[in-house]
Amino acid sequence: MNVNELKIAVIGLGYVGLPLAVEFAKMYPVVGFDINELRVKRLNEGHDDTLEVADEYLHAVLKESLVFQTVGKDNEIKEEAQIDGFEDDGLLLSSKLKDIKDANVYIITVPTPIDDFNAPDLKPLLSASATVGSVLSEGDIVIYESTVYPGCTEEDCVPVLEKKSGLKFNNNFYCGYSPERINPGDKVNTLTTIKKVTSGSTPEIADLVDDLYNKIILAGTHKAPSMKVAEASKAIENAQRDVNISFVNELSLIFERMNIDTNDVLAAAGTKWNFLPFKPGLVGGHCIGVDPYYLAHKAKSLGYHPNVILSGRRVNDSMGMHVANKVVKLLIDKGVQIKGAKSLILGVTFKENCPDIRNTRVVDIYQELKQFGMDVDIFDPWVNAMEVKHEYGIDVLDHLNGEVYSSVIVAVAHNEFKTLNFKKWKDSDTVIFDTKSFVDRKLVDGRL
Repeated sequence: MNVNELKIAVIGLGYVGLPLAVEFAKMYPVVGFDINELRVKRLNEGHDDTLEVADEYLHAVLKESLVFQTVGKDNEIKEEAQIDGFEDDGLLLSSKLKDIKDANVYIITVPTPIDDFNAPDLKPLLSASATVGSVLSEGDIVIYESTVYPGCTEEDCVPVLEKKSGLKFNNNFYCGYSPERINPGDKVNTLTTIKKVTSGSTPEIADLVDDLYNKIILAGTHKAPSMKVAEASKAIENAQRDVNISFVNELSLIFERMNIDTNDVLAAAGTKWNFLPFKPGLVGGHCIGVDPYYLAHKAKSLGYHPNVILSGRRVNDSMGMHVANKVVKLLIDKGVQIKGAKSLILGVTFKENCPDIRNTRVVDIYQELKQFGMDVDIFDPWVNAMEVKHEYGIDVLDHLNGEVYSSVIVAVAHNEFKTLNFKKWKDSDTVIFDTKSFVDRKLVDGRL
């Protein structure tokens, strides 16, 4: 297979898949496929609701999705695409299986979440594998970018591809693994500027996969010796960060009991050249709060209990409850009756200045305050309120209307919150708790 003559199908058009499809479409014919028809419709209208791809960049590569109507049997009106997604370079977006059947490279970028018991949920990944398997042809390559535990591609995904296609792995079709490193909301460290790990199921395929990504990754690539090594590299990237954040979160819990500001301690310690600059806070999102559980799952299946990884997860998963309990204690100290007290949470996304609500731990604060009988509002100018309602059953305010609150919690450091009048809240004896060290410390009653 010639790296200059590929037809690429990207499966999954979320935070990872869409930027990837857009970049490849600048030099290859690409079909972006997603089972979410509403998502495909919005993208074909020229707008990415995740804000990862600016409208002008999407328009620059998007093929016009021309449609004509035909009349079938019983006067049934059918709509059919008028263009072939692989005619020339550019991006066709579709939710129809027939539009990806002529690809020879399939890149799977679907989510890999955890279930209610913190076990890997491979259903989206295996479903995407079955979809690709149903159109797989002789000589095709399937590349996975979804974060998994080491060995998942060959042990879990390949059997599905073989069963659905009737083809034999490394004989009739091949695989690659290149873990995604998208940082949602980051406009500096973007897809093309972050070095990419690549791998393949044979040395020849590893070379081709590496050559393919080098076409778009300006920062270059690192070719791992095997897919399992590439899978493991992704898992430990986020597990390492999770453990480091759990350490400073635990420090925050300790220093609070000593009446020491954790950020002052970190600033002092940070004057040493090799001190790692991590900050306490809520740990959510699609990677850091999830990937360590994938690594732990694999470790336990091999008879090893990963103490450090899981202890870090326990600390980080407890921080939302800790914030809520601290706010309640501060209210009690001010003589506020807790049941029925009104609280405002600023922000519900998992990080600042992006609309991503995946695995956000802000909901832990919300739920704990509700358990105390408090009346809780959430305001976040970045999110789709319908999406928050669908995912978490929580209504989000569309604006602040001057409501009087007993407590205000800064959960996310959105730029828009810099203009809020925290002094007015302070003067009205509102308890202000800052999880991000975002507000002038003279105005807050507590912070992590």
